[in-house]
Amino acid sequence: MGKRRCIATTENKPSSGCCGVKKPKLCPSSGSIQPSVTNNCQPPEDKTGGPGALAPLSRPNGTTSVREQSVVTAEMGCYCFDVLYCHLHGFPQPRLPRFTNDPYPLFVTWKAGRDKRLRGCIGTFSAMNLHSGLREYTLTSALKDSRFPPLTREELPKLSCSVSLLTNFEDVGDFLDWEVGVHGIRIEFLNEKGIKRTATYLPEVAKEQDWDQIQTIDSLLRKGGFKAPITTEFRKTIKLTRYRSEKMTINYTEYMASRQPVQQNGTVHAPPLYTHYS
Repeated sequence: MGKRRCIATTENKPSSGCCGVKKPKLCPSSGSIQPSVTNNCQPPEDKTGGPGALAPLSRPNGTTSVREQSVVTAEMGCYCFDVLYCHLHGFPQPRLPRFTNDPYPLFVTWKAGRDKRLRGCIGTFSAMNLHSGLREYTLTSALKDSRFPPLTREELPKLSCSVSLLTNFEDVGDFLDWEVGVHGIRIEFLNEKGIKRTATYLPEVAKEQDWDQIQTIDSLLRKGGFKAPITTEFRKTIKLTRYRSEKMTINYTEYMASRQPVQQNGTVHAPPLYTHYS
């Protein structure tokens, strides 16, 4: 069973990427996997701290059960679209929303087109207040994911936005003590030079890529920059943290349906804010 730890919400931990770009054919045998992601998948400066610093975050009602109360809402996705829309059109940033401002580790993911191509995915394992955290990582994931060019105004109608709030962090002693499609995982390991590296995948990534546990672990090692052959013995040295997430996704059409028309007589206007914004 996993061991839960207390979270240090005051730590300043850099962001990290969450998702793979391609669907390589992975083979569990040693040394047979090629790197599938680079740059923000696992930036060299990522020092998100040991997995032991992370733990379940309480809900506003004091519980930690995902089923008892869902925190993530469609309003959060709409707010991310508001922030990006205003930035790309040169409008003042929207006022703060009324959804909860409790602190959570979070990720913002942008995908484009019918094939849902990844266009940006960056987040933080630090617990950030949602208002400032979503505002910051909306723009960071949209404009500063070094795997992709920055999102443009012309791409807006093709976009979908996902907000993931991370909860229930547990250190585990066995690198296979997690379930595909249920848990996200964060690994910590020493590379060939003895330097500590980390990498993470959100809960949906392994399932979407049709990977088993070994393939997911090996992909994460390559994502983290490990270039040597991967053996069973090395996998056993990995320090692994499993976690869960609450996720919602909203596309541009749904976002616009929640707003009044933003184009009048051929002139683009800033999107009206929710009436319950302060």
